[in-house]
Amino acid sequence: MPSDITAAPPPGTHKLKRVVTGPLLFAFIVGDTLGAGIYTLVGSMATDVGGVIWLPLLIALVVALLTAGTYAELITKYPHAGGAARYVERAFGIPYLSFLVGFLMMAAGITSAASLANAFAGDYLAALVDLPPIPTALVFIAVLTLINLRGVRESLGANLVASVIEVSGLVIVIVVAAIVFGGGGGDPSRLVEFAADVPPLEGAFAASVIAFFSFLGFEAAANMAEEVKNPSRTYPRALFGALATAAVIYLLIAIGAVIVLPPAELAASSGPLLDVVDASGVALPPWLFGAIALVAIANGALLFLVMASRVAYGLAESGLLPRAFGKVLPGRRTPWVAILAVSGVTMALSFVGDVATLAATTVLLLLLVFLTANVSVLVLKKDKVGHPHFRVWRAVPVLAIIASLVLLAQQTGVVWLGAAGYIAVGSVLFLIARAGRRRSEAREAATTVE
Repeated sequence: MPSDITAAPPPGTHKLKRVVTGPLLFAFIVGDTLGAGIYTLVGSMATDVGGVIWLPLLIALVVALLTAGTYAELITKYPHAGGAARYVERAFGIPYLSFLVGFLMMAAGITSAASLANAFAGDYLAALVDLPPIPTALVFIAVLTLINLRGVRESLGANLVASVIEVSGLVIVIVVAAIVFGGGGGDPSRLVEFAADVPPLEGAFAASVIAFFSFLGFEAAANMAEEVKNPSRTYPRALFGALATAAVIYLLIAIGAVIVLPPAELAASSGPLLDVVDASGVALPPWLFGAIALVAIANGALLFLVMASRVAYGLAESGLLPRAFGKVLPGRRTPWVAILAVSGVTMALSFVGDVATLAATTVLLLLLVFLTANVSVLVLKKDKVGHPHFRVWRAVPVLAIIASLVLLAQQTGVVWLGAAGYIAVGSVLFLIARAGRRRSEAREAATTVE
């Protein structure tokens, strides 16, 4: 993918504070990618493809890289909060479509954060300390909200520490698998054995939907663009570096897990990586993976809350949500109304939804968002801006559109029904907001005439 980046966009007026450096952005994307899902990802994919877990990961990586190229151009061309909703607005000028894209992004973030809050208060925490789940989940979200309110630098600083911890847990799995293989144990032949009761191609595409969920960090980072220093240079490097890092870790995890344990055992486990460590015979404290999983869950929830609040802020800046959502704290310059609103809804939804269905629904919602982004970048190719930016070949978004449609075709009716529910709710909220704006404009016009 060619690039002609030579300088950052000229400085302008930004309500949000530009404090995010390249390393922090890289850590944000890596932390969002290597989230809590990896601790169950291996087992879910083994159900569909047996030991050939590396194949759906590669398929998902290709789809992610194609769409990441689109985002690299759009973000460096229009470095503002709001993500895909802003790009759709600029490309088509249809308020409803812009709002819906942003709403789906926000809904995906809120729902994922709520699910992670529920997971945090569940079995992993119970293995360490006995606390009532409902108050624990509420306190958990409240603490993350305070971090988010304090500032994006503090949020990403906490993310940096958490990312190091959760990646260390994955490194442990890779190392113990290498010890088993180096000692002559395990069975590498499983890496080419598909699941016996699932057609290979069907299984590979079904598993790639789950795998794609693990490569979604770049969309969350798109909503941080207005707070990134020198985004034209910083964002592409952080984006592609983070995706490459995540891909290497995922592939090593998948290969090591299959070598150590039979795919059937991975598929039957709710904690496949813990089972891999146990099967290796390497002595580790029993509480270690529970603690690492809690850190990963907390990190993922924080990143989803940050992303969802920035989407709400971006929609408000575009006039698609009430102006209150665009208010920022005078000193911290964080979108406090958006943060509190997102956190409040997250608390209300903390105990709703199955994890597997949630992951599939999130993927479907985001694939719809990615479709609009890939179409938008083609439409906006002719739009010129006054600063250098990343450029991607036209064939890349075209291929991304085709790949997204293929993955959408793998979704079940239940997941589509859930997505339809989100769209219905969003449509109602849009109509309510538009009616409110019209009444406000009518009152202002009447006051002017008087």
